[in-house]
Amino acid sequence: MRLDDLRPTANVDDRRGQFGRFSGGQIALGGGGLGIAALVIALLLGADPTQLLNGGGETNAPSGYALTGPRQDDAALEFARKIVGSTEDVWTPILAARGVHYEPAVLTPYDYETPTGCGEGSASAGPFYCPQDRRVYIDLSFFNELKDRFGAPGDFAQAYVIAHEVGHNVQNVLGTMDKERSTLESESAKGATGASVRLELQADCYAGVWTRHADQKFHILEKGDVEEGLGAASPVGDDILQKETHGYVVPDSFTQGTGAQRVRWFKRGLERGDMDDCDTFSAEQL
Repeated sequence: MRLDDLRPTANVDDRRGQFGRFSGGQIALGGGGLGIAALVIALLLGADPTQLLNGGGETNAPSGYALTGPRQDDAALEFARKIVGSTEDVWTPILAARGVHYEPAVLTPYDYETPTGCGEGSASAGPFYCPQDRRVYIDLSFFNELKDRFGAPGDFAQAYVIAHEVGHNVQNVLGTMDKERSTLESESAKGATGASVRLELQADCYAGVWTRHADQKFHILEKGDVEEGLGAASPVGDDILQKETHGYVVPDSFTQGTGAQRVRWFKRGLERGDMDDCDTFSAEQL
């Protein structure tokens, strides 16, 4: 992946090396409870979003985490800053052409756990976007897990992960989350064709749109990069994660879509480059 022409974002809140206690507990939306944010934090790893809202507690820094000075993940942070910067440079004019002001997400790298507008964020759940504070949270050690656990090495696989989370910010800016709020908070949110799956697949499609436009603007793609992105999208589908964890698949509990669906919608955005083609909420077939 070619990064030479990418501008690193200035919208960064670097929390690496910061540990402490957060109390705040659950998200209240209308009637309290987890609400839409827990579904938006239907994280790339397929974790139970309630794990993010554990009501606080003492946080202990794991061994090997540097609190000050140069760190081994400094290069990963610079990479993430450039990817987020490119999403700003892509989405700002796309939305401006629609009369919409794009408010960028704040890249928030952290270690282990961190307070968020959506509850306590945990590295064990993977990267996530919180609509309440418009931030993309990531423990940069996830990039190692992406390679080692999911078999998705390469810098473009990492870029896809970030672009997917920024895709949720685009949804937030456009009001998609507010529009679908009642559906996302209902029992019908889950399932193979539920609103949560549609939200995630649209973010995958938006990641594809970003890829096409970023390549046109900055010539980021090199041989094998698209395959890396597809390799990252496929293994984090509900079907694959459930089979890996439980040995069987329960479509009624899907929150993110199958691996094949995630690949298909990413490719749709990449090939067409038009966000209008990412309307998963109106699609009869996902």
